[in-house]
Amino acid sequence: MQEILTIPQAAKYCAVNRMSMWRWIKSGYLPASVTPGGHHRINVEDLSAFLRERGMYPLARKHFPRKRILIVDDDRQVRQVLAKTLTGQGFETESAADGFEAGFKVVQFKPDLMILDLIMPGIDGFAVCRSVRENPATAHIKILAFTGYSTVENRERILKAGADAFFVKPTDWTTMLDSIKKLLNIPAEQRQKPTRPVSAPVRHG
Repeated sequence: MQEILTIPQAAKYCAVNRMSMWRWIKSGYLPASVTPGGHHRINVEDLSAFLRERGMYPLARKHFPRKRILIVDDDRQVRQVLAKTLTGQGFETESAADGFEAGFKVVQFKPDLMILDLIMPGIDGFAVCRSVRENPATAHIKILAFTGYSTVENRERILKAGADAFFVKPTDWTTMLDSIKKLLNIPAEQRQKPTRPVSAPVRHG
């Protein structure tokens, strides 16, 4: 999607008529720039933030690409809780139950960020992290380690393998969500507040 929209284009994306879009601009609710020829132009980020603030974001999701997050954890309940919470925050999610499945999902789903459990049967999180970082096609993916085994050794190992952040189960969801959005370069004004914390029993790494 282009970064700058005309009033008719913005109205189409919001499923409203041009007069509604014009009133929002004239009232100062929606920022817009003016070309030398007197035509108004709207920045996509400003429009996205405007829609979120007014509870219209579910409609906008049809037009604004959502960030994708792959959840890799061998605990089914952890995967379900994270997926439900992140989806509620406007992200598109996919899950993998182990490192082997994660390898396929990285290629198929093409995530922007991965929440990665460390201690899993078979291929563990350390190996997954190294594999993602060593592949030029996936090296850009942000990796947030999420583990119930908080040791200095585990933290140092996963950060050395290429993880961007390290969180311990259970965690403060507000802090973790803020870290996710910072890693994904989501503007502060678009950082929707979590409605409830993530809570799930910790059984594995």
